[in-house]
Amino acid sequence: MRHRISDWDNAYANGINIPQGDRWPTAWVEPARHYREALSALGRAKLNLPYGERPRNRYDLFLPQDQASGLVVFVHGGFWIGLDNSYWSHFARGSVERGYAVAMPMYTLAPESRIAEITLEIGKAIEAAAKEVEGPIRLIGHSAGGHLVTRMISSTSPLPDAVRGRIVNVVSLSGVHDLRPLLQTKMNEKQRIDREEAYRESPALLEPTPGARVTCWVGAAERSEFIRQNALLANIWRGLGAETGAVEEPDKHHFNVLDGLGDPNHPLVDALFS
Repeated sequence: MRHRISDWDNAYANGINIPQGDRWPTAWVEPARHYREALSALGRAKLNLPYGERPRNRYDLFLPQDQASGLVVFVHGGFWIGLDNSYWSHFARGSVERGYAVAMPMYTLAPESRIAEITLEIGKAIEAAAKEVEGPIRLIGHSAGGHLVTRMISSTSPLPDAVRGRIVNVVSLSGVHDLRPLLQTKMNEKQRIDREEAYRESPALLEPTPGARVTCWVGAAERSEFIRQNALLANIWRGLGAETGAVEEPDKHHFNVLDGLGDPNHPLVDALFS
């Protein structure tokens, strides 16, 4: 059976296609705040650390009880045009309880920044956090964040060799790996992606770095475009020598697919630490 997408805005619209989808991201605000406050009270949170000159060039760092075994960097989503790192703090819990420090950066949003500029900012954020925490680095990003973390292990990664060499694993959670379909959406009025940038900034159109390992993880109840984008990168990069996996988590949509990150024993966290 053939299928053709005629409404690209709907193809990438999450909230309106999920029952009570308007709960998110507001539903994350209080759990995130409580987690920040709890770790701050224990002296295990460093908030609003700078990594650059622009106002949103800041990141939060959450620390495990004992010396960190390494660093996890979580990059948030919002289609590069919305939200900040404060919504997601509680999703650090699973990795922190596995003994890792977790950095959560924010970045300058479009239209103030182009996608290529955001890529550079995330590179600077990872580099700054890597100076704070020794050991292996694991990256995870959600939605637009999935794009940004896979850019870090693509052939034109902005990371210096020393930092990129410490990256042992990446998870792209509901990631957008081919930007070309977004050229046909109304939100591109803010994203300002043009055809040249789409080709230059799409991980699926770039080669992986040597030794790249990535798991593409998506909710099985997500929009079909996110499921397609998930399989796309795993498929293409496997053919280019990367170690890849693709997972469709049953009964999860674009928002509750993040829930596993709060549980140190969840298969999503296991995938990050594999």
